Amino acid sequence: MNRPTSRRTVLTAALAAAATAGTVSSAGFATAAAPSPAPPRTPSAAASSVDNHSWHTYSDWRSGCGAGTRAVAGRRPGLVIGHAEGRTDYTDPHTGRTATWEYATWTSPVHRSTVPATEVIASWNADTPAGTWIQIELQGRYSDATPTPWYVMGRWAAGDGDIRRTSVDDQSDGRSSVWTDTFSVDDAASGLRLVSYRLRLTLHRTPGTRLTPTVWRLGAMASDIPDRFTVPASVPGLARELPVPRYSQNIHVGQYPEYDNGGEAWCSPTSSQMIIEYWGHRPTAEELAWVEPGLTDPQVCHAARFTYDYQYEGCGNWPFNAAYAATYDGMSAVVTRLGSLTDLETLIRAGIPALTSQSFLKEELTGAGYGTSGHLMTVIGFTEDGDVIANDPASPSDEAVRRVYKRAEWENIWLRTKRYDANGKVRSGTGGVCYLYWPARPTPAQRRVLRSFGLL
Repeated sequence: MNRPTSRRTVLTAALAAAATAGTVSSAGFATAAAPSPAPPRTPSAAASSVDNHSWHTYSDWRSGCGAGTRAVAGRRPGLVIGHAEGRTDYTDPHTGRTATWEYATWTSPVHRSTVPATEVIASWNADTPAGTWIQIELQGRYSDATPTPWYVMGRWAAGDGDIRRTSVDDQSDGRSSVWTDTFSVDDAASGLRLVSYRLRLTLHRTPGTRLTPTVWRLGAMASDIPDRFTVPASVPGLARELPVPRYSQNIHVGQYPEYDNGGEAWCSPTSSQMIIEYWGHRPTAEELAWVEPGLTDPQVCHAARFTYDYQYEGCGNWPFNAAYAATYDGMSAVVTRLGSLTDLETLIRAGIPALTSQSFLKEELTGAGYGTSGHLMTVIGFTEDGDVIANDPASPSDEAVRRVYKRAEWENIWLRTKRYDANGKVRSGTGGVCYLYWPARPTPAQRRVLRSFGLL
């Protein structure tokens, strides 16, 4: 479990103020199940509260404003450095090293959100070979027609040899702030909203080389989820289970404590690794050579290292997990919100599992055996009764990871945006946040479903 209470201290204060089919072996990896026919999707009640938008086609990359960047066509269009627009020095706050980098930039067209938003979370899919890295920024416009500053949403590299991937703290204009990976309006009760935004990419490389990052996808999820302590359960509509591998974070307790004190906090990368392997990918033996020999499931250690946010000091940065998943060949990944378990059923029907974020007291989720201020699970299906089948990494062994949770309890702890902690204080809830990973070339059925959520 790796989204501790301190992660959302200011958001919690703001909320308080506003309130005055398969069987899976734990060894190896599974092949993704073929999707069953998907009926037309009926948007959930919360669909109007979420806006997903991305730039990922060749024409997308040719739009906007580039300075030194170039769009490349092909099976997977992307954005690369065409020529260096300039040089800049960057002092890595986590190593103290200063280095000079060549850079080029691309600024997206302005996207007017269909949802006047209180939160925006960016996502990106990119390849950053050694000697390269990228920075992602967001600038928005408020509902009173004034702009936000340019906010850094991440400084990211797939590896950790050139820079340490990092979020940036202490970004605020007194009306909005960035909390690790999330842009948030400071006082949602004021009525202020973000009505539009644009994103800026800065691509960096070692001077004098022809190296370049390649960015395949850049986008964001804007949302305005209503304040709610309880959410009614949706009507069950699917009984299916996907053959997703099972990995326990708890068997890694004490391993590599430099990455958020070890496996006890690795729910996010452990869940990410399950779905990455469901789609048929895993690190090579060469990539795992750094892991101490003899450790069980070394790929989980690998995922923890390469999702780790050195500023947040944890592995639970949502976009960093999605970006890690997309480093595997032919994978796409986003952070989004869904509105109900009906939405999750739609994805499961198409063969797409999801990673969901929730927080709860021990007594609020029957059978969990623990409480948490933030935890990621992998939803892999639904029982005949409509209950949730989840691979819960907070389990004592790989074999114990598969759990069945009551539908009404699970849906409530996932979708609510406010909750009470053990001391009766109002805390924030994630409001349906999830990660979705899928092949860059999905099946027609998967494409239809993803398009219905605004993800293609």
